[in-house]
Amino acid sequence: MTQSPPSPALFLDRDGVINEEVGYLHKPGQVRWVPGIFDLCRSAKDLGYKLVVVTNQAGIGRGLYTQADFDTLTSWMMNQFADRDIPLAGVYCCPFHPEHGLGVYKREHEDRKPNPGMILRAARDLDLDLTRSILIGDRCSDIAAARAAGLSKAFLLAGTESAPCPHPHTPVSSLTAIAGRLSMPSCLNSSLNSSERPQREVDNGF
Repeated sequence: MTQSPPSPALFLDRDGVINEEVGYLHKPGQVRWVPGIFDLCRSAKDLGYKLVVVTNQAGIGRGLYTQADFDTLTSWMMNQFADRDIPLAGVYCCPFHPEHGLGVYKREHEDRKPNPGMILRAARDLDLDLTRSILIGDRCSDIAAARAAGLSKAFLLAGTESAPCPHPHTPVSSLTAIAGRLSMPSCLNSSLNSSERPQREVDNGF
């Protein structure tokens, strides 16, 4: 029996990318979807990407809400995507914080972005080809995690980071601006074109 090749993935940060940033979101009633998220995910799914969420959730470690709260919200959110026929292949979270975590949660962890642990774990669990995968984030730590994991491309949504991100990435103003780029053959395993190259750059396919 022929084994299917690993799949590309579209990795999504949660707060600020899937839902609007409201500060320690933990209830379905607080969710406001970022415009264009469902259309973007539908386009990605149709192109063969698996949809994977990778999210730092220090609110758990800080004691602001519980793992059970997060799990309940995640189940609701996954159902919202499934009801639109765009199922999420996985949701990964890191509850730890090296400074503000309480008890066992006060530690650095390989899963906490900018570390690539959640992405690497998803690749093992879901049989993903990271060299053909993409990440969308709204913080420089998202971009750093993508770079460390060896992803082919990372998009940084405008509006959250006040300082320039030094890691190679493609800046975008909205999710709608990304959807068209996913269908471009040059989107995978290609370098940024000259208009997209940041000041500091390494030749790693971003």
